[in-house]
Amino acid sequence: MDQGIRAVWYDLDGDGSEYLDWLHGSYLPEIAARPGILWAAHYEITGHPHMDKIGERLARMDSESGADVGTGTDYLLLIGAGSPHVFFKPDFDQLEQDAAAVQAMTARRIGARTAVFAEEARVNGPEFDYRIHDTTPGPAVQMGSFRTRSVADEFDLAAWYANYRMPAMARMPGCIATRKLLSVAGWAKHSVLYEFLSLEARAEHFQKHESLALDETVWTNKIINYTIHAPGSPSIGHRIWPKID
Repeated sequence: MDQGIRAVWYDLDGDGSEYLDWLHGSYLPEIAARPGILWAAHYEITGHPHMDKIGERLARMDSESGADVGTGTDYLLLIGAGSPHVFFKPDFDQLEQDAAAVQAMTARRIGARTAVFAEEARVNGPEFDYRIHDTTPGPAVQMGSFRTRSVADEFDLAAWYANYRMPAMARMPGCIATRKLLSVAGWAKHSVLYEFLSLEARAEHFQKHESLALDETVWTNKIINYTIHAPGSPSIGHRIWPKID
């Protein structure tokens, strides 16, 4: 199973057309062919206007807060492997630095933030038959990355996912799958990756559920008040590679 995920959030210098041609035409196909790599996917982050209300409530960690946290938010590059250790045997970042052509292109990324995650738990949604196991995530995603304020919050967060959020996603129309992730390397300790058939399906079926975070009588409201998110989290976007059929 694809239990290891490497995520890179970033912006681009200039219009980015040359970089995107290289990334989609050369780099990602080569990455996907490496031993141990199961898939690669690239998303453009477009967001959702309604999420601004929730975003205003979320505490943020940024470089000005004293941590080395990239602030890029426009793109999300995901690579899946059988284990997170695949990204360290050999070291993934070192391979990129050793290749001059790759280094020249990746230097165009602005505010890059990298994390490697291991899967903690997963539920399949009603639309799971849309894709084959261990292949590229769905056409649309929402991915949050964050920490909690205290150890006690960690226990509450785990209970919330196990008893509330994951069961809800297993029943939600438009949802392909949901993965709760834990960090192996990178600033965020926690992440969650939601996969949807489309951004429209997400807006129709998930947005109302997510908006419960603004209701002080609902458990989700407690969660958003003790989590500290990375810049731009949660990231909402559509896949631009591989192209959606």
